[in-house]
Amino acid sequence: MRKTKISEAFKQLQSKICLSLELADGKGLFKIDNWTKDIGYGLTNVMINADAIEKAAVNYSVVSGKLSENMQKVLQLKTEEKYFATGISSIIHPKNPHVPIIHMNVRYFQLDSGQAWFGGGIDLTPHYVNKSEAKWFHQELKALCDKYDLQYYKNYKEQADEYFYLPHRDETRGIGGIFFDHQDASSSDQFDHFLNFTSH
Repeated sequence: MRKTKISEAFKQLQSKICLSLELADGKGLFKIDNWTKDIGYGLTNVMINADAIEKAAVNYSVVSGKLSENMQKVLQLKTEEKYFATGISSIIHPKNPHVPIIHMNVRYFQLDSGQAWFGGGIDLTPHYVNKSEAKWFHQELKALCDKYDLQYYKNYKEQADEYFYLPHRDETRGIGGIFFDHQDASSSDQFDHFLNFTSH
C-alpha cells in the first residue's frame, strides 16, 4: 500500500513540475523516456533549448532489490533484506545568467523490515546574487517548512549550508536552501506527514 501511494504521489509531482515548466517557458516541451530495467522503472523527462530554459531534467524512478554490501555500508545497516526506493531528481539550467540554476530532489527508502525514511532538498545557484530575490526564496522555504514543523527550516537550512559548503572558498555553493535525510517514516503518521511535505 505504501509503495503504491508514494510512487504514485511522486509520479504526479513529476508531471506537475514538468507541466509548470512548460507553461512558464511557453515554448519548450519535455521529451519523455519511459524506461524499464531489472531493478525497476522510471520516466526521464528532458527539455532542451527552449525559450527561457537551456536544459532541464525532471527524473522519476522506482527501484527495488536486495541490499548490496556497499549499500549496507553507506546506510550503516547489518542486514541483507530487500529495499524499495522511489524519488524525483531535477536540475534546471536557464539561458539567462541572471536566473539561478535550480536543484531539487525528494526520495523515499523502505526496507522489508518496515524501517523507512524520506530525504530531499532544494537549492539555488545564481551566477549573480540578487539579495532581495534570495531573501524571498528563503522566506518561501520557511513558510512551507513552518506549515509542518517550526524547527524544519532552521534545521534543514543548517544541513544545506553544511552539505553545500565549499572549503576552498570558505562559502556555500549558491544561496543555499534546505536539505534533509533519514527522516523517519516507519509509522503511518510519519509517513503521511513527510509524504505531504515532500509532494507539497
